[in-house]
Parts: sequence; C-alpha cells; structure tokens
Amino acid sequence: MKILAASLLAATLAIPALAPAPAQAQAPAPNPLDVIPDKMPFDIPFGPPISLARAQQVIAAVIDECAKHGWKMDATVVDTEGQLVAFARMDGAALASIAISEHKARAAAMFRRETKLFETAVQTGTYYQLTLDGVIASRGGIPLIEDGKIIGAVGSSGGTGSQDEACAKAGAAIINK
Repeated sequence: MKILAASLLAATLAIPALAPAPAQAQAPAPNPLDVIPDKMPFDIPFGPPISLARAQQVIAAVIDECAKHGWKMDATVVDTEGQLVAFARMDGAALASIAISEHKARAAAMFRRETKLFETAVQTGTYYQLTLDGVIASRGGIPLIEDGKIIGAVGSSGGTGSQDEACAKAGAAIINK
C-alpha cells in the first residue's frame, strides 16, 4: 500500500513537469492596415473619356494577344465613368465572360486600380475591400492612363486570371506608355 501511495504521489508530482511550459506572450504581428502612407494611394485624376476610335484600338490589341495564344476571350473598354465604349466577343468565348469583362473594366476605372489588387486582397485576408459595390476580385481589369489621367479601363475575361490579365495588359499598352 505504501508503495502504491508513493507511486501515485510521484506520478502526480511528475505531471506538471510533463505538461508543456506556458507559451511566452508574443507581441501581435503589426497590422499592415495600420500603416499610414505619406501620399494618397491610387490618387490618379480622371481625364476626358476615351474616344470610340481609341477604345477600338485597345480592343483590337486585346483580341490580337488572345488570338496569338488560341484563347477565346471577351474584351471591354469603358470610359471614366465605367460606361461601355467598346466590346468584342471572340468566337466561342464563354457567355458568362461578357458580363465579367465589363465588370472588370468598370471596377478598374471606378477604383483607379488594377483588379488584380482586389484578388491579392482576398488571398492575403484583406476582406474589407470586398464590401464595396462594384468590386471584382479577379485580375484582368486595368485602368487606361494617358498623360497621368485615367481615360477609361479595359477588362478581359474568358480564360484563367493570368490569361485574362495578359490580354488586358496588351490592350492597355496602347494607352499606358
């Protein structure tokens, strides 16, 4: 009995030694949203809206890039207010991509940034941006900037995000030099 009692006492005393030590309190990681930038991000002024002729040049560049790779896409150019100026649908492009390409272009124009930034926000957990009307968290929407002013935006959809982005960038290169 004494041996049993001694064994139980030893086991009871040994348990705290086997338990993991309490974790040291670590300082929380800094929140990147707490950083205050010196300048206003995406503070690009709006200029006069893109003309139909220029919008059609952008669309042609998007379609040419897509065709080089055999990708079937929809391409949209909107003006500074996010209103449709030009659109093209390649033969066999997904019907759902019609609205998506327009949505990407509109978001890029209205928020004055590439839609890839919203995609990155989702991937890094910065979800507050998704509460805004008109956001699309998918790359392929790019503002068109001439003389430091936004004149519209281009959106491409129908492939993967990286394919959409490559085609939209080809179109944006007509204006963004």
